[in-house]
Amino acid sequence: MEAEKKEIIKNGKTILGIELGSTRIKSVLLDENNETIATGSHGWENSYEDGVWTYSLEEVWKGLQSSYKNLVDNVKEEYDVVLRKIDSIGFSAMMHGYLAFNKDDELLVPFRTWRNNFTGEASEKLTEIFDYPIPQRWSVAHLYQAILNGEEHVSDVDYITTLAGYVHWQLSGKKVLGVGDASGMFPINIKTASFNKRMFEQFDNLVEDKNYSWKIEDIMPKTLVAGDEAGKLTDKGAKLLDPTGNLEAGSLMCAPEGDAGTGMVATNSVAERTGNVSAGTSIFAMVVLEDELKKVHPEIDLVTTPSGNLVAMSHSNNCTSNLDSWINLFKEVTESLGFDVDMNTLYETLYTKSLAGDKDCGGLLAYGYLSGEHITGFEEGRPLFARSSESNFNLANFMRVNLQSALGAMKIGMDILLKEENVQLDKMLGHGGLFKTEGVAQRYMAAAVNAPVSVMETAGEGGAWGIALLASYHLNKEEGQSLEEFLNQEIFKNQNEKIVKPDQEDVKGFEEFMERYKAGLPIERAAVENLK
Repeated sequence: MEAEKKEIIKNGKTILGIELGSTRIKSVLLDENNETIATGSHGWENSYEDGVWTYSLEEVWKGLQSSYKNLVDNVKEEYDVVLRKIDSIGFSAMMHGYLAFNKDDELLVPFRTWRNNFTGEASEKLTEIFDYPIPQRWSVAHLYQAILNGEEHVSDVDYITTLAGYVHWQLSGKKVLGVGDASGMFPINIKTASFNKRMFEQFDNLVEDKNYSWKIEDIMPKTLVAGDEAGKLTDKGAKLLDPTGNLEAGSLMCAPEGDAGTGMVATNSVAERTGNVSAGTSIFAMVVLEDELKKVHPEIDLVTTPSGNLVAMSHSNNCTSNLDSWINLFKEVTESLGFDVDMNTLYETLYTKSLAGDKDCGGLLAYGYLSGEHITGFEEGRPLFARSSESNFNLANFMRVNLQSALGAMKIGMDILLKEENVQLDKMLGHGGLFKTEGVAQRYMAAAVNAPVSVMETAGEGGAWGIALLASYHLNKEEGQSLEEFLNQEIFKNQNEKIVKPDQEDVKGFEEFMERYKAGLPIERAAVENLK
């Protein structure tokens, strides 16, 4: 088997997927049977500079090269082969945000990521004009807010894109974007799987008095659906990714996608009535819709699958960051007591301990708002923990309240879909770091949405695996074969998944906790206003 894989790597019959997540840049190399041969990763963190959450472009390339090198080193160690040729490559990244370039391809302002919540005025005005939800994270909200702020750089804008679109452009020379990622920049016309032209006109009319040299359609990437031609790795691109010069140009490249789209693919939830939840630094839960929603809900994003089908998303900016801080504190306690406990054991022990807690978390309250939270109306965040003198304060309840709180804002959005819009959900598929401890977060998620939640064995690979599968679909699809058919027939045919059905006592307890969560939001507001 190892000799066979060695030949596959030598002959370049491999597929590479790389995703730039918020804390990790993950690389996955697949063989021609879509099985993982090797992985690589690079850790990074966003910076908060001059009131903006950002990553520098220097960090982007340093991280990509490091993640790819880590994968190449693992290939050499495991198979004694230098990776030189790759059949097909795909890139994905955090959606939304604002990367604006001038005609000389120079970045005009530091990358404004999805995490920023300072586009409220633009978001509200565009939602009203388009009669379509425009969240603060969306690229068009960032662009219009910059216009409202009178920022000088706007007149020099020649191209705006997402992080995945930027990387793909630099490696292939193509200014294109997968429709799923594009749907987090500007509304999509579902019939054409491209940007909504009526809304383009509305936007141009809105800013007509500014006399910009550009129309919005001219500064946006071209939208592509899964399987469309998206260019090839250029000589310049090969050297950018692999400065050693070993990587050859010519690899087929699939349309760059956002982490929402790769999450759908990685969990095989691109069909109607299926959903998936990605839980890491942020958390977003998505359901593929059968029909359009009856009302505009500012709490709900409307995006698409990589094939262009309509998806409703409840996105919360905060999920595991505050939890991770608490785990690090417990690590410090154990070390101070002279014990050496590895982090995996600590996570598993403390997460599992939460299951012994009261169903309503014993009257405890927590918010893990490290940054702002648009669903609950916060431009900034302050993580906090509160309790009354009557609360049942113990370790199990403390862990349970922080785990359930990590799902709190997301649940508010999901309740709108499931209770107000009566969206039908057969099953949710979970992936991301929160689900690594078996059966814990999965159980709370099932209680939050009152539907079965499954976690696949491959869920740990996450979005990098998802974009690798899109690259494989681009390379290997049969004529007329849809993405849904490809995933069912080629990838998930024999997939093992563990399903947790909602326990009705958990459901009831979660609802009781949510009443406390919503009633306590003024406490969070006071913290934001008074804790500077």
